[in-house]
Amino acid sequence: MKKVLSSFLAWDASSCTNNECDTQRGEMVVLVTGAAGFVGSHVSLALRERGDGVVGLDNFNSYYPVALKRARAKNLLKDGVFVVDGDINDSALLERLFALVKFTHVLHLAAQAGVRYAAHNPLAYVHSNVNGFVTLLEQSKNSNPQPAIVFASSSSVYGLNDKVPFSEGDTTDRPASLYAATKKADEALAHTYNHIYGLSITALRFFTVYGPWGRPDMAYFSFTRNIVEGHAIRIFQGPHGEELARDFTFIDDVVKGCVASLDTATPSTGSGGRKNTAAQHRVFNLGNTHPVKVGTLVSILEKHLNKKAIRHIQPMPNTGDVMYTHANVTKARLELGYTPTTNLELGLKHFVKWYQNYYKSGSAHEASMSGYKPY
Repeated sequence: MKKVLSSFLAWDASSCTNNECDTQRGEMVVLVTGAAGFVGSHVSLALRERGDGVVGLDNFNSYYPVALKRARAKNLLKDGVFVVDGDINDSALLERLFALVKFTHVLHLAAQAGVRYAAHNPLAYVHSNVNGFVTLLEQSKNSNPQPAIVFASSSSVYGLNDKVPFSEGDTTDRPASLYAATKKADEALAHTYNHIYGLSITALRFFTVYGPWGRPDMAYFSFTRNIVEGHAIRIFQGPHGEELARDFTFIDDVVKGCVASLDTATPSTGSGGRKNTAAQHRVFNLGNTHPVKVGTLVSILEKHLNKKAIRHIQPMPNTGDVMYTHANVTKARLELGYTPTTNLELGLKHFVKWYQNYYKSGSAHEASMSGYKPY
């Protein structure tokens, strides 16, 4: 921990420990967990570019290639965002960070992602998604002042719900995967800490986020790689030949939803680990609202890559995936002003352009987030 904090304290670029991040002038000071991740890096950049103070935290785990996470963190540093290399389960590290920086908000995006991988390594999901969240909640409720918290839940909490589109008030008690169960647990924990300790908490249910600087384990990313390299891709279908469909949501739209959630979060009401009055508690869907079949996604990729895919149609394995997702974003539109604007055709065009630039021979580590200007 000493080495980690020494690096943070030695950092002299727009540090939030100085007067630049003066909350009396209206700027937020945000701890972004999972800042070297896909969504975290984009939101961190958006916040910093408008003048908010941002400190990142990421454990740079090896679930997918660490080089991509390091590249994101390197680009963030150029824009004045330092990403601390540490784990949310490290309570001593969190305590020291909160002592050094008076965070007004926490954007909690750190998690062990991936529905299918959960079947092979369940303890990693509980450790990161449940234990890690509790560690962060404990630090937040003991802080003075307490920060407002916005965290990433998931559309997967809707599980086996067959009512569509999915609305925030729908049942979420039938998760189809361990990953979904951990996210459902997070929502329950959030409600508990809000009720007992007065933490202002907002849960965001993301729907299949995609775009530049994305996660290599996601279908659109791996499909792109396999098409480029001439490998077959697997397209799953249901027991009656039905095709999977997803509410693919472009990263720019998700960033806007995250920032709006932070902007509209009211202060926590507790102090010294005790609630004084009732605090804000919200849940929002962040989706595109237009589900697209996976086969259609592949056809769009073929168009932008100018290359045909080798398609292998297979039965969907029983590893926790669901057949269909569809977000109702009425609540987010009314309360956050959230309106998704990027369709899959345009979003994949942006992604393919980034992919080809990033993985160009010898240039992967030179790619800059500023090469793709979002928002």
